Amino acid sequence: MIIDTHLHESKYSLDSFVSLEEIVDQAREMGMDGICITDHESNEIKEEAFRLSQRTGFLIITGAEVLTWQGDVTVFGLEHIPQEKLHAPELLDLVVKEGGVAVSAHPFRQNNRGMGQAIRDMKLLGGVEAFNGNTEYHHNMDAYFLAQELGLPCLGGSDAHARHEVGRYATVFPDGIRDEKDLIQAIYAREVHPVAYLEGQYLPYPCPENFEAGEIFSSFHRF
Repeated sequence: MIIDTHLHESKYSLDSFVSLEEIVDQAREMGMDGICITDHESNEIKEEAFRLSQRTGFLIITGAEVLTWQGDVTVFGLEHIPQEKLHAPELLDLVVKEGGVAVSAHPFRQNNRGMGQAIRDMKLLGGVEAFNGNTEYHHNMDAYFLAQELGLPCLGGSDAHARHEVGRYATVFPDGIRDEKDLIQAIYAREVHPVAYLEGQYLPYPCPENFEAGEIFSSFHRF
């Protein structure tokens, strides 16, 4: 089951230029099985996303991307998104207490929004977004190698803010998921792995034969 776990729609992420309906259409065209909407500091799209999911039969999970003092974190299972900026350990504590999961987003992106090496101190972190569609290839690899060193599950997400960005990277859930609860459990169980959309198909990523292709792919699609 292939799911893009990091997407922004235009109603609640003001820097996005793609609607929820357009995201779903694009994801289906690319062969995905579901998406996660992670608007900035907001999960207000949840009811609308649920209705669209029911109408289309396409899985839509609503989380949020929250900026902490240590960098961006995508969270799932957190009902009320904090309106004040927190330190990452505080946010992670809130998420875990509510039975959710927190993932470090684009940790080595060079815009002061990634955790970087601070991940080492985040004891409640559930996973690392090792492959982000709007992050430099070598910074994605830094995230991947750190996650491997620490034994944290690796996810892939496009971080799309426009239709053509949807699905560049995604996450495979080998056993399938039905809802947010399943997603949370799969991440904690490390039953996830990243894939890249290359030449019209999703390929396991990273693997040695895809390193060079991935570098070319990233160079064409980053901001």
